[in-house]
Amino acid sequence: MERETGKIKREELIGDKAIHFLYSSAREKAPFLFKAVTSARFSSELLAFLKFDMRVLLPSRQSLEASGINFVECLHPQEFTTMRRVFERQIRYWECRPMLEDPATVVSPADSRVIVGSLNDTSTLFLKEKFFDFAELLGEDKYQWLDAFRNGDFAVFRLTPEKYHYNHTPVSGEVLDLYEVSGSYHSCNPSATINVVTPFSKNKRVVTIVNSDVPGGTGVGLIAMVEVVALMIGDVVQAYSSTQYNDPKMISPGMFLKKGAPKSLYRPGSSTDLIIFQPDRVEFSDDLVRNRSLSNVQSRFSEGFGKPLVETDVRVRSTIGKAI
Repeated sequence: MERETGKIKREELIGDKAIHFLYSSAREKAPFLFKAVTSARFSSELLAFLKFDMRVLLPSRQSLEASGINFVECLHPQEFTTMRRVFERQIRYWECRPMLEDPATVVSPADSRVIVGSLNDTSTLFLKEKFFDFAELLGEDKYQWLDAFRNGDFAVFRLTPEKYHYNHTPVSGEVLDLYEVSGSYHSCNPSATINVVTPFSKNKRVVTIVNSDVPGGTGVGLIAMVEVVALMIGDVVQAYSSTQYNDPKMISPGMFLKKGAPKSLYRPGSSTDLIIFQPDRVEFSDDLVRNRSLSNVQSRFSEGFGKPLVETDVRVRSTIGKAI
């Protein structure tokens, strides 16, 4: 569902046939091939180099625009000599991705397709753990954070390859923890999500815990922002900058993050952000909740979960909810 127009849009998934083959036939009949392709070295080095670093494979500007890339909003478009540079592009987000001034709002961390849900089985938004296993996602030894977020709410943001791939901070607050969890490089294509149970908690990921209940914060409690790397993603680079893209810094505990500022960059491929909230601290935007359950929209996720489950296309820094 396209948020700005309210129109139902058909998504043409890049490499869909190859992903379907990999996660059905190859996974069952050639497990060695499946394991190799989703390994760190094959995915982030060989596949990423072939697709993103060879100049001869750079599509025409017309083809890139047809895929959804808007050169008008880009900084330095003349430097796009490889697909990697297109993928890692910077935009004038302060002009083309406006943000509400309300300090109590939570904003989208990325240009993406979002589904909201709850880990509480008494909630109307309850989703069984198919996208991720909660304990596995945050780390089974992270008892403090598992206790803090148990039965909370969450939002899954799926970034497709043509999207702008900087992540921005969804709330203002103080960083309490930042850690990396090793894992595989499964695709974020819906076929992979349906065929591989809880893939987002099996992939390599970076977890940032932020306390927004501090002076100048959003007031939505603790949040866990999980940046999940995927097929052909080489890394997620922490590059926080409070003003545009100037003076990027590594994130560390004790640092105060301003809502809507660039936080990190995916290198490159498909990827997913997850935000986990504490119970009863966030109220999601009405349209995201309403769109999720539309019965007149076909979705591959609906097939996997056995009920309507529709994504809404959102822009980075747009409102997705507010503090309760």
